[in-house]
Amino acid sequence: MKASRVFQLTALALVLVAAVQVGWWILDQHAYTVERVQSAREAYAQQTAAAQALLDGGTAADRVRSLLPEITVTEGHAALAAPVAQMLLTEERRRNRQYAWEGAFFLLALGTCIFVIARALRAEAHVLEDQDNFLALVSHQFKTPLASLQLSLETLALRAPPPERARVLTDRMLADIARMELMVTQILESARLERGRANFRPELLQLAGAVGRVVSQLEERARQAGVTITSQIDATLQVLSDPLALDVVVRNLLENALVALAPGGGGSIVLEARRAGTQVELAVRDSGVGFAAADSARLFEKFSRRHQGAGNSGTGLGLFIVRKLMDLAGGSVSAHSDGPGKGATFVLSWPAAPGVQA
Repeated sequence: MKASRVFQLTALALVLVAAVQVGWWILDQHAYTVERVQSAREAYAQQTAAAQALLDGGTAADRVRSLLPEITVTEGHAALAAPVAQMLLTEERRRNRQYAWEGAFFLLALGTCIFVIARALRAEAHVLEDQDNFLALVSHQFKTPLASLQLSLETLALRAPPPERARVLTDRMLADIARMELMVTQILESARLERGRANFRPELLQLAGAVGRVVSQLEERARQAGVTITSQIDATLQVLSDPLALDVVVRNLLENALVALAPGGGGSIVLEARRAGTQVELAVRDSGVGFAAADSARLFEKFSRRHQGAGNSGTGLGLFIVRKLMDLAGGSVSAHSDGPGKGATFVLSWPAAPGVQA
């Protein structure tokens, strides 16, 4: 168990003990106050009885008053003075209120501490669970291309295959290396973004050209997967963004869409852009597996994955990187789906180039 978690659990136990102690202190102080007031009442009752005995023995009322100033004498009857009786009642109430307010404050402070520590423990447990899932996922994702590389290299080492077969094996190895490189890049990029170390240099970019370059690089992969990619972007649309950041966010959304279409054996991806006030929006729509509406916000969290089916690939960092880069660009990203199996739409929004009208 990590030292931080041991500290949190120890602090939580101490706070709980302190809360119980404060509750006991409140009850004890209340009982002590009642006891003291009751003792005072009994003492005054004895004085009243003594005064009445003096009166019954013939002692003058003035003499009794001088001996016992807290006692009043009315028509031969001794009684505790009204101000003294009121003082006893007021003192009891004052002390009870004081202890109640002090106790409530301490209990509130301790309760807040318990809430904060408990929330921290839940958050840490969630992070640890995500990290464990991430490590298991990355291990699996690295194991698959490594096994493929090993098989291809062993095939080449055992015998000299025909040129066509050698080319297939070479392409497979290059694809496996590219896949591992992408995963490493995503891990490093997410860590850099989370620490605020991104080197972001916005400039005026033509959206159609930037998107077209990414699409052209993925067209062969999409064709082999039975996916058609259609881009409908006005050539006049321009955005303010870092060129590399724009390339990364579009590439991640397209690769995310390709993964969403894999379980169905193909489908379509449509990219559409429009001017919306001072923003330029790029929508990436796919006919893939979709997701529940309640999961739309969680998709952009670290280690969260949209697709949980068999054959799923990815580190759960792609959409997290997209959100971080869009925040740096002064834009935003959102996701929508009508439900599982009904496709999904991701919308990127950048500041439009100044001086360009809709």
